[in-house]
Amino acid sequence: MIFREVEDRDLIPRARRGDVEAFNILVSRWEKRVYNYLLRTVRHREDALDLCQDTFLKAYRNLGKLDDVERFPRWLFRIAHNESISMFRRRKFTSDEEVPEVAEATPIVVAGARIYPIELSLAVAKALDGLGDDQRQVVLLKVYQGFKFHEIAEILGCPASTVKSRLY
Repeated sequence: MIFREVEDRDLIPRARRGDVEAFNILVSRWEKRVYNYLLRTVRHREDALDLCQDTFLKAYRNLGKLDDVERFPRWLFRIAHNESISMFRRRKFTSDEEVPEVAEATPIVVAGARIYPIELSLAVAKALDGLGDDQRQVVLLKVYQGFKFHEIAEILGCPASTVKSRLY
């Protein structure tokens, strides 16, 4: 018998029926991506952890409302996006938030110059900070999470043409 990895579309109906283990598998599969998205959005580890937990709690409670199991990733990221917006509305954040930590490693050679990953990460974080919130959300979802334009439009609740213009 060939072992087949259980897919999200198999786990979601089980989780809807109250199978906590099926939902735990979904969480373990998606929590790192959701956390990384939230960390880059709110730029504070503890807040990202709290929002990630809130996202999965809300997803668990509302799993029965998900019409199409194939839309689970977009639906989950929409919840995460909404949770971060709710937090921003509750707290009016400043731009002086903490930058994510990155482990030191060997340098990368770019155009003859050695650049350490920490320097590159800080440069990327600074560039992301220079973007408006709308543009940053699109970059995070497209570049870091790999969503397609129509998926990002669904997550952010705007037309795909708006997503494209924000990215470019």
